[in-house]
Amino acid sequence: MLLICISLSYFTIAQQQGISLEQLSEIAVVDQKIMMPMRDGIRLATDIFRPKTEGKVPVILSRTPYNFNGYGDGQARNMYTAAYEAVKRGYAYVIQNERGRFFSEGEWDILGTPLTDGYDAIDWLSKQNWSNGSVGLIGCSSTAEWQMAVAAMGHPALKAVIPQGFGAGVGRIGNFYEQGNWYRGGATQMLFISWLYGTQNDAIRPQFPRNASQEQLIRASRQFDLAPERAQVDWSKAFTHLPVSDLLRNVNGPEGVYNDMVKRKPNDPAWYKGGLYHDNMPFHVPAFWFVSWYDVSSSPNLAMINHIKQKAAINKAVADNQYLVIAPTLHCAYTRASENTVVGERSVGDARLNYNDQTYAWFDKWLKGADNNFTTTTPKVQYYTMGTNQWKAADAWPPPSAQMQTLYLNSKGHANTMYGDGLLQMQTPAANAPADNYVYDPMNPVTSYGGNVCCTGNAVQGGAFDQRKMETRNDILVYTGEPFTKNTELSGFIESTLYVSSDAKDTDFTIKIIDVAPDGTAYNLDETIQRARWREGYTNEVWMEKGKVYKLEMTPMSTSNTFQKGHRLRIEISSSNFPRFDRNLNTGGDNYNESKSVTANNSIYHTAQYPSQIRVPIVQ
Repeated sequence: MLLICISLSYFTIAQQQGISLEQLSEIAVVDQKIMMPMRDGIRLATDIFRPKTEGKVPVILSRTPYNFNGYGDGQARNMYTAAYEAVKRGYAYVIQNERGRFFSEGEWDILGTPLTDGYDAIDWLSKQNWSNGSVGLIGCSSTAEWQMAVAAMGHPALKAVIPQGFGAGVGRIGNFYEQGNWYRGGATQMLFISWLYGTQNDAIRPQFPRNASQEQLIRASRQFDLAPERAQVDWSKAFTHLPVSDLLRNVNGPEGVYNDMVKRKPNDPAWYKGGLYHDNMPFHVPAFWFVSWYDVSSSPNLAMINHIKQKAAINKAVADNQYLVIAPTLHCAYTRASENTVVGERSVGDARLNYNDQTYAWFDKWLKGADNNFTTTTPKVQYYTMGTNQWKAADAWPPPSAQMQTLYLNSKGHANTMYGDGLLQMQTPAANAPADNYVYDPMNPVTSYGGNVCCTGNAVQGGAFDQRKMETRNDILVYTGEPFTKNTELSGFIESTLYVSSDAKDTDFTIKIIDVAPDGTAYNLDETIQRARWREGYTNEVWMEKGKVYKLEMTPMSTSNTFQKGHRLRIEISSSNFPRFDRNLNTGGDNYNESKSVTANNSIYHTAQYPSQIRVPIVQ
């Protein structure tokens, strides 16, 4: 099920057995199923755990669409364990369900809109007689994604945030029109379909009466958690159904917000009415960000942090207090790093970090006013470099010492498969180098194999996998550089420009960056896609004409990887990466409501006039 992918990762702590409610009650005042009022009268179910003290304490709030209402199950114990750690350190720990989820009243929408719910919760908590008036936010995935837009609202009690794996809260940031991970380069990221199957409310759901007392709700929560039991879905097969608009209906999924979202285009006004953070919004608070190399949205996440530091922070103090950790893990898997951290098939070594100590040092500074040394001893950026498998520090991202180097695509017209003649070279290509051609059939797409993904059930396993399995396909172009003569670190954004043509009205182009070992093992690092109709921006669709060459600026990829001496840099280019991204049916139609496709004959050009290239950040 999907919730295995996005678990109740409320805090960066983990204990095998977890803490029971009885153990928590020994040190905490436990106040469960408080129905916190919002400004429109809707009430949100809230559990509060605070120290047994006469003094006032700061508040750590985790707001979530996920179920925390079990009494003794694993998810409840995760919450109690997080609360125990917070209370032990002198904090009130608060967990709240978003509007319309489980015991909370109202109708649910993604990120728990309206946005005012987050503001109202902070306001209510800061005014309690046991609160010192300072509130911090923490959470991973959907417990993180609402934090950025609320931080833009400027509530004076909100003093600090810790967003982890927060990509689905990023709307439009510069050239990224992700709209909450719904898109990448104008192509739909299919993870949201399987996520909504396990998360969105059905149009009909059981709810408790408004006049139920707190005592009754607590008792009911020991017996009924309102969590639906949905059938297991083989997403590797379910994603193949067309049209995409009927995909949830085809697996007997719930009817809800997906029916509207699937119709939206990348710049639809509806994206700007919900809880997403966009680049026209301010940012009011210090933040401690957590990103993963094999998460679904490392590049837009990093771009957003840079945007906040450079443009959105309300003052220099906020800009100077943006801290970042980038781990070599999957989505929300920071604390699963071990002495031998394996991501997919690749071992990236001992990737452990003292997350818990840093988390509380951060909150102690901003919520308690502690005179600790967090800002003087903690690097602005802590990032993990794969290949050499070590944590590194920098003052900014990308590391200031990184310099961009351009590598050009080249071949004699036969770059198809790993056995072709595709090259990456520093020299500009010849004036008359032949194009590389391949056929893209949407009914036989390139299958996603590993990658920077989450939440797709059994359809895609994220992480690094040996791509040679895929590189025998004739519809994958492979371009490989010369062996590195010394260890070479690439850390930062990887840019790519492709010159393309097609006989279809619209099609996609994909790219993947790979580390190739001397024995041929080819581990993927990052990937992206561009739907050709959106090549001139996300306001108007523009179509392709047969015989015309078009320039595509792909959305940047990101990594930190040391190519060991003898390793080579490789890229793959194709027109599908499915079901990581939806298939372009090549018709020029709406795509989401179509079942018929056409085959596209696509070409990549690499000449002096059309110099297809990638630009990589080499740390000096």
